[in-house]
Amino acid sequence: MNAARAKRMMARRCGRVAATRIAAGAALLAIVAGFGAVQAQMRPQLQAQATAGAAVSPGSVTSPGSAGAGGSVGVARSPGSAIATGEYLARAGDCVACHTPRGGEPFTGGLPMKTPFGTLYTPNITPDPENGIGRWSADDFWRALHEGRSRDGSLLYPAFPYTNYTKVTRADSDALFAYLKSLKPVKKRNRPHDMSFPFNQRNLMLGWRALYFESGEYSPHPNQSAEWNRGAYLVQGLGHCDACHTSRNMLGATVKSKEFSGGLIPLQDWYAPSLTSNREAGLGQWNIDDVVALLRTGVSNRGVVFGPMAQVVHDSLQYINEADTRAMVVYLKSLAQEGVPSDPLQVRPTEEQSRAAYDAGAKLYDLHCKSCHQANGSGAPPAYPPLANNQAITMEFAVNPVRMVLFGGFPPATKGNPRPYGMPPFAYILNDEEVASVVTYMRQSWGNRGNAVSAADVARYRIVPVD
Repeated sequence: MNAARAKRMMARRCGRVAATRIAAGAALLAIVAGFGAVQAQMRPQLQAQATAGAAVSPGSVTSPGSAGAGGSVGVARSPGSAIATGEYLARAGDCVACHTPRGGEPFTGGLPMKTPFGTLYTPNITPDPENGIGRWSADDFWRALHEGRSRDGSLLYPAFPYTNYTKVTRADSDALFAYLKSLKPVKKRNRPHDMSFPFNQRNLMLGWRALYFESGEYSPHPNQSAEWNRGAYLVQGLGHCDACHTSRNMLGATVKSKEFSGGLIPLQDWYAPSLTSNREAGLGQWNIDDVVALLRTGVSNRGVVFGPMAQVVHDSLQYINEADTRAMVVYLKSLAQEGVPSDPLQVRPTEEQSRAAYDAGAKLYDLHCKSCHQANGSGAPPAYPPLANNQAITMEFAVNPVRMVLFGGFPPATKGNPRPYGMPPFAYILNDEEVASVVTYMRQSWGNRGNAVSAADVARYRIVPVD
């Protein structure tokens, strides 16, 4: 490709990006114009609701074992245990992952969160009065979780997943707030967001919220068990699992019609697999104990976690008690469907290219992979995961196995697996065609039925950030 052609292609690409941003901004402006009058009319009602919410006193909640169908789904607590309960809930919500910068003090904020609309910086949530939540009340905190509004009433960007946290009960919100208020105050100033126009205009969020946000605590399903409801409460609320496992539209909202059906994580280029399709991470065919082990330790007899999910297990899920983990698994297993998710757009090799890649991949696998994963792909679980009948290998979107071959990685170090076995990177040993060949071999051997991978796919993911 010559320089002139490359410049023309870059210009067209930039034009498409600009057009997308302009269209998204225009759509939001139109929405705000249409809903401005409605918001003005509803302001007295919203104020009344806020006052009513502030008047709610924390009540006792029960554990899933003692709640009947349609009963309470909050965490059980005894008098004086609000801080300990709040710490547990902070783990369930994985608050530390976003509010802790790399190498920094926990909960002090400043972590950059890149989005297609600009970069957000997470806030300090220690009880420092100047920079954190030291002057916040329990009502202020509840309003942030439940309504997506800061202490001063300003609208929060939904990178803070209030669209999920709105499902949290008031009692759990108060316990979480009690824990955060018990932390050491840290005097660290918050960094302003760096959002591109028009997304730096927070009033535009009025239109977004009108389309994509509905506040309200989780309402237990009367026809499901207490365990199922407890799992749904954690997955849909504090766990905010759909934030990664659901695809997003051009305005950054999760697509409700495709809830938990998988999606490419924006700007990270990791694929969060479908939790509904048994061809991906759907758990319908999994044993409950295997899923519980995977979520609590990062490894199981059927596979290991890697990429962003490894951090979720390390920071959050390993601390969740077994009863709550099982409840989450019971709920997730109920979502499983036999159908195949829509085929993502990717380069498809010809049949001849696929056969050549398979043959070349067999030789590479024998040289680099067989000693750990065995000639028959059975592996040596949980240290070395099986590749045969492994949905992470065979799912339609091949980005995850490509990235694992390129960059390697470790499952998380957890209480249940403190010294995980890692996989070495092969990016400096194998070229794009060789990586495509060995991944194709793994996706089409031992009864696996994945599509072939092209060198173009590998080239795309070789240059993305490792984390």
